[in-house]
Amino acid sequence: MGKYVGIIAAMPEEMEAIKNKMLNTKEIDIFNLKFFEGKIKNQKIILVKCGVGKVNAARTTQIMIDKFDIDYIINIGSAGSINDDVEYGDIVIGKYVLQHDFDITAFGHEKGYISNIGVKLESNTKLIKRCEYVIKNMKENNYKCVIGTIATGDIFCTSRKMKDKIRTKFDADCVEMEGAAIAQTAYLSDTPFIIIRSISDSPNEENQIDFNKYLKMAADRCAIFIENLMSAN
Repeated sequence: MGKYVGIIAAMPEEMEAIKNKMLNTKEIDIFNLKFFEGKIKNQKIILVKCGVGKVNAARTTQIMIDKFDIDYIINIGSAGSINDDVEYGDIVIGKYVLQHDFDITAFGHEKGYISNIGVKLESNTKLIKRCEYVIKNMKENNYKCVIGTIATGDIFCTSRKMKDKIRTKFDADCVEMEGAAIAQTAYLSDTPFIIIRSISDSPNEENQIDFNKYLKMAADRCAIFIENLMSAN
């Protein structure tokens, strides 16, 4: 029957956009998490909403890996742009992901450094190449799809100062709250991963307003990308 592609979203809107692309869905409850089994373009899918933040993301990722026969994991969802060339609705594929709020600089390490991990984790090379193929062949042309760096932290970033600091320090393209935790958990479990985010806002002191306005658009664009990615399997 083949292995599952695991898809993890943080919020209901992000999950529902993917679920709407799935056929023959069946709900499976594990540890108060609702996993949805189904297919997208004949590819077997396990979809779950993990909730916001790194702990929720890591916990859900490990449960998914332990309970299902997972080929690879995709984290999808919204993100805040910290690169002025990445605009609302654009998609960022995280070739590299990192935790911008991880700080053991007191022990001589650079900001973001995690023991036995380093600063950045790199997404699976084959999945990056598959995303490059999708980008090249997508019909949609009113938004960009870029391959870059995604920064994760347990904070909804609203500060322009923090935006500029993360951009300067890590050369990141967007910020969000789950991706690097999912990546680290998958990496430690020897499971390939990739992080795919669409821009819903940009830190400007009140970008939570934009986030609420553009969350559905970001979720829908991630879902379209996933549908194309499954066609490329």
